Amino acid sequence: MPINKLEKVQETVNSIIKGKADIVQKVLAAMIGGGHILMEDIPGVGKTTLATTFARALSLDYRRVQFTPDVLPSDLLGFSMYHSQKGEFEFQKGAVFCNLLLADEINRTSPKTQSALLEVMEERQVSIEGTTRRLPDPFIVIATENPAGSSGTQLLPESQLDRFLVCLSMGYPRHEDAVALLKGEVWKKLSDIAPVLSLEELKDIQAKTESIYVDDAIYEYIVNLVEETRNSPLFSLGASPRAGIALLRMSRAMAMLASRDFVTAKDVQSVLVDVLAHRVRPSARARAEGITTAAAVEKLHETVKCPKL
Repeated sequence: MPINKLEKVQETVNSIIKGKADIVQKVLAAMIGGGHILMEDIPGVGKTTLATTFARALSLDYRRVQFTPDVLPSDLLGFSMYHSQKGEFEFQKGAVFCNLLLADEINRTSPKTQSALLEVMEERQVSIEGTTRRLPDPFIVIATENPAGSSGTQLLPESQLDRFLVCLSMGYPRHEDAVALLKGEVWKKLSDIAPVLSLEELKDIQAKTESIYVDDAIYEYIVNLVEETRNSPLFSLGASPRAGIALLRMSRAMAMLASRDFVTAKDVQSVLVDVLAHRVRPSARARAEGITTAAAVEKLHETVKCPKL
């Protein structure tokens, strides 16, 4: 049952987001893996449409926040307001109290506002005035950021980047897909998207994904890949232990989407760049040789022995 419905979710999103089946698959994998997604791209390539389509297909309570320098932590987390008739303070929930939060252009807001998301993304809770409030389950963040160096942007801190399960890029559409967009085919269908999975079904699939079998050799392989980022001369900043957990969760999710109840080395390799590239920093040597961060991560395949699984 879950597999057929997961395929239907992908078909539904692909009917709106043309020519990006690989990105759609990995976004869905991150969602059933219970993680957050960072989309690094130029404006106008369909990131918001992608999030909206997933929200409808997965029956998620969806909110969008446009991050600008004047957005405050209270806009996201909430605040207490005095109720004169009741003679007491009442908590007003912020935007994060939802299932799917689209943090649009997250790297345009202040560091103080960005830091407000750290507890939210890691603990799925909000702590204000000594009171801790749990967020709805599931809680997923899809954040978009403009490329580094774009007007009005600043780099996200490593602590925040590390909380995103994957970092993806949609890129420009193909010629035929751009023609379909101009004809208005996308917007006509978006309003017709019907839920494919209920909230309870999604939570059930997330639980099943966590229980997918992983051989000891795969555990070793994942740890070896992460440790190599700390030893390789191509990196000046290696990946944290959280990166290994993220690689495991995404590998399990890819196995689930492939209708398997066990993880293979190919599952790990298929998401290696998406999970690690935003968590590491290339060394001066790599930059001098013109090696991109993604290419440096790809080279881990050559230096880390792959198990025959």
